[in-house]
Amino acid sequence: MNAPAAASALSAQAFKSEVKPVWCPGCGDFSVLSAITKALSMLELRPENVAIVSGIGCSSRIPAYTSCYGFHGVHGRALPVATGLKVARPDLTVLATGGDGDGYSIGGNHFLHACRRNADITYVVMDNHVYGMTKGQPSPTTEPAWPSKLSPQGTGLREFHPLVIALAAGANFIARGFSGDPNGVARLIVQAIRHPGFSFVEVLSPCVTFRPDQRSWKEMARPAAVEATDDPARAARRLMTDDGFNIGVLYTGKRKPYAPTATGAAQQPSALEKGFEL
Repeated sequence: MNAPAAASALSAQAFKSEVKPVWCPGCGDFSVLSAITKALSMLELRPENVAIVSGIGCSSRIPAYTSCYGFHGVHGRALPVATGLKVARPDLTVLATGGDGDGYSIGGNHFLHACRRNADITYVVMDNHVYGMTKGQPSPTTEPAWPSKLSPQGTGLREFHPLVIALAAGANFIARGFSGDPNGVARLIVQAIRHPGFSFVEVLSPCVTFRPDQRSWKEMARPAAVEATDDPARAARRLMTDDGFNIGVLYTGKRKPYAPTATGAAQQPSALEKGFEL
């Protein structure tokens, strides 16, 4: 008897839903969506075996634009949902997506602890240094002197450095991409998903509506001059002197991913409810 034929790899298009993105023309998030679907195709995954979780913001719309399982949560809470999903369903490939406001401001505490817990999920953050969906307010990664209607003279505050924080908190894989190179971002996401533990991919994704100056990122983004390292101390020195435009895999750690230990047999919901009866 012949063995059943293996399912053929799906195209990137097969991972896209029929919902049309509503991003502004020229938004970098279009390219990131393309990169994610390309990566899932390159990994020969199936939509029913992938879950994409997001919070709130322009980039957090991504789950609706894919044919995978999706969860569009509340502001800043994508990572605890994604972590819980992976722990409950380790068979799934779990990605979390969001922006710099969602991930580093209201979601900053969850970001720290997702890195620390090191569950086997991939976090893709589209960083445009601004709150785009709420009309251009400064975000945690906004430059101190950037003027806006909310802060005409700039915030005067030091920028949040997500890659440095991710390393210090325990992320197992750290990379940066540029949305102007969707194929390169796709390759980074492939490596991130394959690497065990919490993988963090920052993607510079210009907001040409509220930050037209970011068109210059095309000239500023460049391949990192050094290879990825598995030495946290060496990675820290590199990231602390990084100007934010080095592209590529910057750190590949060796920490063992978090995996809960099963305790006892599974229980039916009715049995669990009895423990809460008055």
